[in-house]
Amino acid sequence: MPRITPFLWFDDQAQEAVNFYLSIFDDSRILTQTRYGEVGPGPEGSIMTIEFELQGQTFVALNGGPHFTFNESVSFVVNCETAEEVDHYWEKLSEGGEKSHCGWLKDKFGVSWQVVPTLLQSLISDANQTKAQMVIAAMLQMQKLDVVALQTAYDDA
Repeated sequence: MPRITPFLWFDDQAQEAVNFYLSIFDDSRILTQTRYGEVGPGPEGSIMTIEFELQGQTFVALNGGPHFTFNESVSFVVNCETAEEVDHYWEKLSEGGEKSHCGWLKDKFGVSWQVVPTLLQSLISDANQTKAQMVIAAMLQMQKLDVVALQTAYDDA
């Protein structure tokens, strides 16, 4: 079966971005690197692509120049089992970036991420729609998603 690999286009920060992501996610590594040759279009010898893995998910980063930038229409979800994991990934990924709402953030390279407790999906898909709607209402008031507050909203409904 074909494997789907997210491909991230950077101006010239692919190496910096990959190092940043590897420093945040355990069980991560660089798989391969390619360099531009004499035909370009990047400077000869500079990094063209870096294939890397974050917790089993393969990505490719490209130094492709300033032609394209990231936006929120595509994001990566980090599913967290604990409040401590939410805190860790929220703080690390948003360093130098921009915190938004409902668990969304942009990292310092403009890549959008959602840091989400795994508990959230079961709470908002609960058969009791009153409880589910209370959780959604609570979530809409948050930047970083608060596991305890989400559970409390569910329990209090």
